[in-house]
Amino acid sequence: MTGQQIKELETRLWQAADQLRANSKLTAAKYSFPVLGLIFLRHAYRRFFDAKIKIEANVPVHPQRGKRAIGKDDFKEAKAIYLPEAARWDYLASLPEASDIGEALNNAMRLIESDYEVLSGVLPKEYNLFEKDLLQNLIRIFNSEELDLMPGDVFGRIYEYFLNEFAKNGAQEGGEFFTPPSLVNTIVAIIEPDHGIVFDPACGSAGMFVQTGHFIENEGENPAAKVSFYGQEKTEENTQLAKMNVTVHGLEASILVGNTFYEDHHNLTERCDFVMANPPFNVDGVDKNKDSIKKDRRLPFGLPKTDNANYLWIQYFYAYLNPTGRAGFVMASSASDAGHTERDIREKLVNTGSVDVMVSIGTKFFYTRSLPCTLWFFDRQKEKDPERAEQTLMLDLRDVYRKVSSNLHDFTPEHLRNIKALVGLYRGKTTHFEKALEDYRKEIAANMQSAAFGWNHLLGNSMLDNEDFMLKIEPVDFEALPIADLKRLKKQLSATLKQVQEEIKALLQSDALKKDKSRKESLQKYLRNLNGGSQDFHNAADQCLYLEKERYWLLTRFPDGKYKDVPGLCKVVTKAEIASNDFSLTAGRYVGVSAQVDDGIDFEERLKEIKIELQVLDYESVNLAKTIQLKFEEIGL
Repeated sequence: MTGQQIKELETRLWQAADQLRANSKLTAAKYSFPVLGLIFLRHAYRRFFDAKIKIEANVPVHPQRGKRAIGKDDFKEAKAIYLPEAARWDYLASLPEASDIGEALNNAMRLIESDYEVLSGVLPKEYNLFEKDLLQNLIRIFNSEELDLMPGDVFGRIYEYFLNEFAKNGAQEGGEFFTPPSLVNTIVAIIEPDHGIVFDPACGSAGMFVQTGHFIENEGENPAAKVSFYGQEKTEENTQLAKMNVTVHGLEASILVGNTFYEDHHNLTERCDFVMANPPFNVDGVDKNKDSIKKDRRLPFGLPKTDNANYLWIQYFYAYLNPTGRAGFVMASSASDAGHTERDIREKLVNTGSVDVMVSIGTKFFYTRSLPCTLWFFDRQKEKDPERAEQTLMLDLRDVYRKVSSNLHDFTPEHLRNIKALVGLYRGKTTHFEKALEDYRKEIAANMQSAAFGWNHLLGNSMLDNEDFMLKIEPVDFEALPIADLKRLKKQLSATLKQVQEEIKALLQSDALKKDKSRKESLQKYLRNLNGGSQDFHNAADQCLYLEKERYWLLTRFPDGKYKDVPGLCKVVTKAEIASNDFSLTAGRYVGVSAQVDDGIDFEERLKEIKIELQVLDYESVNLAKTIQLKFEEIGL
C-alpha cells in the first residue's frame, strides 16, 4: 500500500469517527481515549492473528501427542499480545446487536490487563458510558476488510494520526500530550538516537520513542535490540496514552507517573545516551524552597531565581547525559535570551562546550499555540574535542515551513532531509548530504517517468469515431526534457484540455445527443479519461518541480558538499562570539539576513492571484462601508 493510500485511509477513518462524535453528546476529551483504545484493540488482534498463523505453522509435532497447545509465551517470542477469545476483535465485532457491547469492551480490556502487567490500569474501561449505537458504529468503522490487509505498522500510523487530530481538536487541555511530528522528527534527525538508553522525562504520549523506533527501523535495525526507552509523565491519562502508543508500535518502554520537578523515578542522572523532550513551557509555581529542589544533583549550574521553570528543565536534560550523550529538546524562544540568574546558567552551559546546535522554529508549529520555539541540542562528547567545543551551529529555520492551513505549519520530509544534511556537513560528515542528493535524483527520475506515462497515455487516447475531440498535444522525449520545461507542458496541457472539455460539454448539452445514449456515454467516458490522465500528469510534474526546488535549495547553499555559513540560514559561532552577545543563544542574532535569490515563484501567476485577492477585499470593504453607514443612520447620525 502506498503512502498516499494510507493517508486516504487515515482521513476516511478519522472523518467517519469524528462525524459520530459530532452527533453524540460526548466532548472530544471524553471521546478520544476510548477511540484510541479501539485502535489499540484492533491492532492487538491483527498482531495476534498474524503471530498465531506463524506459531502454529512452526510448532513441532510429537509422534504420540501431536502438536502441543500454543500459549502466552509463544506470543511473547513473536512480539504479540496473547488475546483470550473474549478480547479478540472478531469476537467483539460479531456480537449480536442485543448484546451489551460497552461491557464486552470493558471486559476485553480487563482481560488484556490481567495478563500483561505493563498494561495494568492503562486501557480505557468506560465504554458503558457510550451510547450503544455509537459503539456499534465505531466497531463497524474499524472492522473494515481493508484494515485486515494492512501491514502491521499501518495501525501505528493510524494511532498517531488520531492522536494528531485529537490534539488539533483540543481533546487534551493545552495539547501537551502530543508534540507535532515535525518537531520530533527534527530532534531525531539531529541527535540520531541509535543505541543505549533513550529518556524522555516529559514524555506525553511517547512520540519521541515512536519516532526513534521509526528512525532505527529505517536504518535496518530492530529498536528492541538497540535501545531501551524510559519515560516519566506527570499525568495518569497521558501515561496511559504513552503506554498504549508504544505497545501499538510494537515497542517496549518503562514509563512511570511522576512530576519531574520533585520526582526522578528512573534515577538516570549521567546515564543516558540520548535525552529527548518537549517539556511544558514557562511553568510557574515550582516550589524551589523544597530540599529536594535545593539539593537536586540534576541542577549542576545552580538554582534559577525566576519562578519560570525553563532553566530547571534545561539543566535536567544536561545532567541526565552520560559523557558521550546527546540531548534534543523543545524550549520557549524566550529562554535563549533570558537574563539574570538564567543568563548566568546559560554562560556556564556554553562554557562546557556541550551546546551543539540551536534551531529557531517559526510560529504555528503547535496545534494549541502559535508562538515560535527553539530546539536546543547538547553533545557531551563535543566537550572533549578542543576544536568542536569552541563551536555551536546557529540555524534559523523561521522561513522554512509548509503551510498546512492558516493556523498550522510543518516541515515536509524534504525539509527534514535538508536539515539533516546541513547538520551533517557542520559535523564534518558528507554522508547525509550525498544521500539526500541521490534520493532526490531517484525520486525526480521516478516522478518524471510517471509524468511521461501520463502524457503518453493522453497522447494515445483518441476518439475512434470522431477525431475532432482528440487532445492535440505533441510527443515529448521526457528523458531529455529539462525539469523547468514541465511548467510549459503543464500550461500547454491545461489550455488544450480546457478547449476540448468545453467542446465536449457543449455537445453533451446539444439536442443532437438527447436520443443518442451510447454516443453520450462514450463522450462522458472519454472526458473522464482525459481528466484522470491530465491529473496524473500534473501530480507527477508538480512533484518533480517540488523535488527539484528542494534539491536546488540544498545544492546552491552548499555547492561543494562542504559546510559554509549561509546568511539568513546558518552560522557556526565561537564561545567568544556568544560571550560578546551576552551569551544569547538565539540563532537570528548571529545568522544575519538572507540574500535575495530566485525562489522559482511565477510572478505573473502570483500577480493574477493578488489582483483577485484585491478585488475580493475591495468588494468586502464596499459592503462593510454600507453596513457602517446603515448603523449610523439607525442611531440618528
